[in-house]
Amino acid sequence: MPDTKYIFVTGGVTSSLGKGIIAASLAKLLQARGYKTTIQKLDPYINVDPGTLNPYEHGECYVTNDGAETDLDLGHYERFLNVRTSQANNVTTGRIYQSVIEKERRGEFLGKTVQVVPHITNEIKERVQVLGKSGEYDIIITEIGGTVGDIESLPYIEAVRQLLWELGDNNGIVIHLTLVPYLSAAGELKTKPTQHSVKTLMESGIKADILVCRTEHEISDEIKDKLALFCNVKREAVIQSIDASTIYDVPILMQHEGLDTVTLKKLALSDETAPDLEQWKEFLERHKNPKHEVTIGLVGKYVELQDSYKSILESFIHAGAVNEVRVNVRSIHSEHISDTNLTTKMKGLDGILVAPGFGERGIEGKVKAVQYARENRIPFLGICLGMQMAVIEYARNVLKLTDANSTEMDGGTTDPVINLMEEQKSIVNKGGTMRLGAWDCELLEGSLVQEVYNGASEISERHRHRYEYNNAYKEQLESAGLISSGINSKTGLVEVVEVPEHPWFIGVQYHPEYRSTVANPHPLFVGFVKAALQHKKQQMNASLA
Repeated sequence: MPDTKYIFVTGGVTSSLGKGIIAASLAKLLQARGYKTTIQKLDPYINVDPGTLNPYEHGECYVTNDGAETDLDLGHYERFLNVRTSQANNVTTGRIYQSVIEKERRGEFLGKTVQVVPHITNEIKERVQVLGKSGEYDIIITEIGGTVGDIESLPYIEAVRQLLWELGDNNGIVIHLTLVPYLSAAGELKTKPTQHSVKTLMESGIKADILVCRTEHEISDEIKDKLALFCNVKREAVIQSIDASTIYDVPILMQHEGLDTVTLKKLALSDETAPDLEQWKEFLERHKNPKHEVTIGLVGKYVELQDSYKSILESFIHAGAVNEVRVNVRSIHSEHISDTNLTTKMKGLDGILVAPGFGERGIEGKVKAVQYARENRIPFLGICLGMQMAVIEYARNVLKLTDANSTEMDGGTTDPVINLMEEQKSIVNKGGTMRLGAWDCELLEGSLVQEVYNGASEISERHRHRYEYNNAYKEQLESAGLISSGINSKTGLVEVVEVPEHPWFIGVQYHPEYRSTVANPHPLFVGFVKAALQHKKQQMNASLA
């Protein structure tokens, strides 16, 4: 019998039901009972990873400590569990096929005809069990992307069927997340889509052990009985997942529904230890009962799709709870910022965050937003491209290098204050070739950023970028007041800039939002929200004076 138990989460009826949140919530409950748990995501698209995908296509690309560009669901996993994920936690069809084709080219299949079954399914099964075989976890939750019945998901479903058979009784179960829609014309919830979805799953040889039913209205006992009967699951295994005011409510709702209890029962594991969710409940209490509120302007290029900046938005929730502040985020499209509307767009903001991104579209709007924050002494945080825009703005408006730019935006600029790294200049392929993953950074003694990090002299943060601060301009910029307060000791590259004369002005080349969790809110966001609150109070006092 394997030491590690496996839970597979599939979806039916429609996409975007929240498989990732359900998986993360269940994992949180199991972790709170003392079980070492992690989650992995199997994505059915043929891209090797989401690194080259437009954020409008797939939302944010999340980066792990070991430099893997992954699905945004891994962000949920880390934020809920406070456990670091890795390359092994995200598998795509592209990566599966790439591996199998490379093995075929090396002659590892000894002349056999390479087929979806068994070669692709075997590769999937191997990848699913990598974390389980590490000996670090009691339970592995595997989320299968897409919807049951999709052509691209079929090899994954078949691999799961085989694995369940190989693992044996009580070692692997399937949780099927489905939709129970409400027809307002009829005034009732309908179970037929769920019945069809479960039937489709059974046609692939898999029986759902637990049904999690997404719904906008309470599911009656009568409907639960009907679903249990027609979907061939135990009555206790029909779980309601009603719309919640925040995703952080979902673990508590799932506990009330008994999802963790029925899961442990089916895996033949003890459920005697009650979940310890005190810290989680304290966070929820602070989040839902703020004493103050601030408005932060999020200046970006992909603001139409909330998922494009998912980790940033969640980091504001974590930092807001610490400060007992409701953070209202006002999305501002950088492409729509001009000299004529700048003051109007920025009016009433207590802080300005210039977001990450790639390419020249909307760049000048970001530069204008940085200038407004700097000149009006509004708390400012620039992340990745946002930090680079802060350097360009300072070079143009303080050093008077009017042509200052990044070679990403203008290859012919006479003052490339942001430049392509030497090792990047010969690279043709775009996927997985940036500076990725965790890199160390030494903080300047007595700097604001060191204070924000509670006096730390060295930190480690995750990166995802190709262009860098050009050290040829470092002396000029520093003498003019833009201090390099964080340096990568190995490469000498600038990681953090700040303006000491400004109340709170920090730009970071890395992505702090990737490391913020419920248990450990990121200090940069905590400090930024605190500074925004301070700014708001000062503005209110000034208006009363």
